[in-house]
Amino acid sequence: MKIKSFLTIITLSLAGISAPPGQASEATIEQMPAKLETQFALSALPPAMRDQATVYLLDPKKGYQLSRQGTSGVACLVERTAWEQADFRSDIYVPLCYDAEGSMTFLKVIMDAAALRIEGMSPVALKAEIENRYKNKTYKVPGKAGLSYMVAPIMRTWMLPDWRVHTMPMPHLMFYAPNITNEDIGAIPNSGLLYPFIFKEGIAEQSYMIHVIGEAERAKLMTDEKALLNDLCAYSDFLCVPNKMH
Repeated sequence: MKIKSFLTIITLSLAGISAPPGQASEATIEQMPAKLETQFALSALPPAMRDQATVYLLDPKKGYQLSRQGTSGVACLVERTAWEQADFRSDIYVPLCYDAEGSMTFLKVIMDAAALRIEGMSPVALKAEIENRYKNKTYKVPGKAGLSYMVAPIMRTWMLPDWRVHTMPMPHLMFYAPNITNEDIGAIPNSGLLYPFIFKEGIAEQSYMIHVIGEAERAKLMTDEKALLNDLCAYSDFLCVPNKMH
């Protein structure tokens, strides 16, 4: 598949489903139904891995709570606070699963960000606190190679190409690449999403090498997860696809 055709898919996926500035910025997070949140979180994994995974669910008043203990070392949740944006919103939904190494490192950052938000820390203060915890080594980067699974059929967060909030199908894998840049791997900025590139989540320590799954795999995934997509759309207009203005 050529890069141009792939970018057309991504552009069409984003068309009409971004939120205007200021919309849905209310900071109060609504608790998702447990069954739906569990299914959404686990959708970030390939189906064969789901039964063995640990699941955390977000209680908006307490933070992430263990819902199911797995056996594989992989842990899944739906991230609701993008701390790196210094902006609290109620409509951020990012299903992801970390392997054992990521569960011992990056997962703690997500959980702490949720807890500090609940305790009343401001968005700007939270961003500064997370950055400081990396500086003073409270937070550590993964000590070996690994990845975060993000092959869910949709997510909603700040995203390319315009860094506004979008609901979009972009199933991908994120390989840990602390302090690595696009220059280090020879990636050309703005050359498309077909080939791996580096994505920095707010701080160099939280850098990942992104690999987007292929067009055919994505199409099959959207078909296989149709029931989940219908349930998510019924739960919230923000989680409806395709091409619907929110």
